[in-house]
Amino acid sequence: MALVDAVLAVGSLPVDPLSVGPLSVSPLSAATLPELLTAGGDAAGPAGGVYDALTENVKRTLASVLIIAAVLGVRLLTAWAKRRDGELTSTQRLLLSASVGAATAVGAISLLAVWDRSGALLDAFEAAAITDQLSNVVIAVVLLASAYAVTDFLGGVIREISADSTVLTDHQEEVVRRLTQLTVYTLALLVVVGLFTDNVGGLLVGAGFLGIVVGMAARQTLGAVLAGFVLMFSRPFEVGDWVEVGDHEGTVTEISIMSTRLRSFDGEMVTLPNDDVRSGSIIDRSRRNRLRIEVEVGVDYATDLERAAAVIEEAIAGVDDIAAMPEPDAVTKRFDDSAVVFGARYWIRNPSMRKRWRTQTAAMGAIKSALEAEGIVIPFPQQTLSAREESASGPQLDASVEGRAATRGGGNRSDGGEPADGSSDGGDDASAGSGNAAEGADE
Repeated sequence: MALVDAVLAVGSLPVDPLSVGPLSVSPLSAATLPELLTAGGDAAGPAGGVYDALTENVKRTLASVLIIAAVLGVRLLTAWAKRRDGELTSTQRLLLSASVGAATAVGAISLLAVWDRSGALLDAFEAAAITDQLSNVVIAVVLLASAYAVTDFLGGVIREISADSTVLTDHQEEVVRRLTQLTVYTLALLVVVGLFTDNVGGLLVGAGFLGIVVGMAARQTLGAVLAGFVLMFSRPFEVGDWVEVGDHEGTVTEISIMSTRLRSFDGEMVTLPNDDVRSGSIIDRSRRNRLRIEVEVGVDYATDLERAAAVIEEAIAGVDDIAAMPEPDAVTKRFDDSAVVFGARYWIRNPSMRKRWRTQTAAMGAIKSALEAEGIVIPFPQQTLSAREESASGPQLDASVEGRAATRGGGNRSDGGEPADGSSDGGDDASAGSGNAAEGADE
């Protein structure tokens, strides 16, 4: 269609009447022909525009891939250098981290420039140069890159300290590293904001009010978070310790920002909020890596107490898993109703609930066997029944059921009642017999 339009346009050109040939054109028409051909090319614009757009997008995509690959390459090279040479100095580590930060910043700016279709980024740079803000932009980029380099460097230092120390746990190392990153990035952002505005105080006041609102709305959550930080740094217990928190007892499996998890000895997982853990009493039975256990046993009052204590101590000393030092001992604790009570005390290493029950069972069995072998009696409550002797003032009270029934039957006969059963008859016979015996005595 463009070619047809061009031909029609040529056919409509004015012809010089003095020309010899029918195809002779005037100078005006000769000059206009290239413009018409160009116009014909523009008429094919939709197809050409799509082709140009696709070509431009492909170029930008390839450029983006190259930029991202370059940044990742720098990061991989620095990580490889750190792993390859573990004896890097602090300056070398800082330079490697700075190179990663600079590469990341340059890559981000390059991606923005590549995909800036409207040219707004270049216009912003030109406007910044005109208004003397270009230096602030450069400083902001340098600050953010420096913040990244510092956090990466400090993270490596924290990891080295944690690897060489038995005090910091892996979880505490992670918390310290994240807090360091948050602090450095917050300071860098405040400085960057201060470069482009003069009302930093207003921003801080607004942030303060926002913090108050958030704190009032989520005070329980924030309380648990703060208690979590306190637990992590005060370290009243650690993962793997055998603890008792309030009414719960078990082994610590996890300490997070929000809660602490225990595995009870019944296999249950107990999750406790950190503020409840911090506000209550905590008993750590694994803190000193040893635990004293006491077993009570009673002996007869007729027993030689020193001999009994020696037998108990010797019996405990032969039990497996009981520490030799401090030595087991037996102390007298109190006088019970039927026994003198000893407290047999011993220590175990690397305490756990399973080891506690195992040693306690073995110790009680050893004590019982040793006391029996030495003829020492372990008293237990007993009841002894005995009948009272007949007195001159009243009838004899028999402890047997038959005797009590006979006595009740005799009382009923004296009141004029009828006998209830044969036992009462037997009672009457007994009364008659006693009466006859009395008459014989009178004669």
